[in-house]
Amino acid sequence: MPDSTPASAVLMQFAKWPEQGRVKTRLMPALGAAGALRAHVTLTLAVLDNLCATGYPVQFWWDRELERAPDEADIIVRNLECAGLEQKVQQGETLGDRMQAALRESLQHYSRAVVIGSDCPSVDPQYVRHAIDRLAEFDVVLGPSDDGGYVLIGASRVVPGMLDDIEWGTENVLIQTLARMEKSGLRVSLLEPRWDVDEPEDWARFQRLPEA
Repeated sequence: MPDSTPASAVLMQFAKWPEQGRVKTRLMPALGAAGALRAHVTLTLAVLDNLCATGYPVQFWWDRELERAPDEADIIVRNLECAGLEQKVQQGETLGDRMQAALRESLQHYSRAVVIGSDCPSVDPQYVRHAIDRLAEFDVVLGPSDDGGYVLIGASRVVPGMLDDIEWGTENVLIQTLARMEKSGLRVSLLEPRWDVDEPEDWARFQRLPEA
């Protein structure tokens, strides 16, 4: 039986600080800079709700250290503080560096760790629980996205270089990651594909989702 007690796993939500012109830039032609900013905040909170509903511990990882949080982050920070969630800062030059560092740190305290992006509202609680269950038998679990990347990465073991030399933001991310994992000797399980929000049509799809 896989160990599914809450203390056995941790969920890490990666997010950018909400700053106009820096977030969801591919939505800006349709929504404008201010609209893209609002979309980013909405998506971030939607993902946070999904993760908190799993019953597992949740940590929130900002993309960088700031002396002062932007005003637009207030609603996110209030939600985090009300829920008593720990806020951390990602470390590393590339997305791969940052995810690997977060996974490695968390696996010092938990047997399984999962990173989810803040633009992946299709990652529902059951999908996350399924990922954690897979980690009882595999070193790494990936949730492929429709655009060639992935909406989720989880690990029960990390090795140096497992996320090196990936062309982040391209349609080759998943294929390259699988090649790196194979080279690193890691056992990988793939979940069913899900979608994230990058383009205006993705945002429209999100808006069609039924209210919780």
